[in-house]
Amino acid sequence: MGILSGLKGLFSGSETTPEPAEEAVEYKGFSIVPAPIKDAGQFRVAATITKGQDDTLQTHNFIRSDLIGSHSQCVEITLRKAKLTIDQLGEAIFQ
Repeated sequence: MGILSGLKGLFSGSETTPEPAEEAVEYKGFSIVPAPIKDAGQFRVAATITKGQDDTLQTHNFIRSDLIGSHSQCVEITLRKAKLTIDQLGEAIFQ
């Protein structure tokens, strides 16, 4: 799969299927829920990052272009990339 066709799949939605969500992982006050997206026999790195509760709940949908062959490996990579994003952006992730 080429870069352009991979990007097209991200926006067209025709070849992607969300997998059932994984359990939430708490990290530095944020909650990360890995949600790999099945895409052409592989899995795309994706998650939902949240912080707060009820009226103060903030949500960021995290989708990357990375395609990984195995579901479990995709979950690991998703968590690593989400934690790195939290470390780099902190609260600014919700802006």
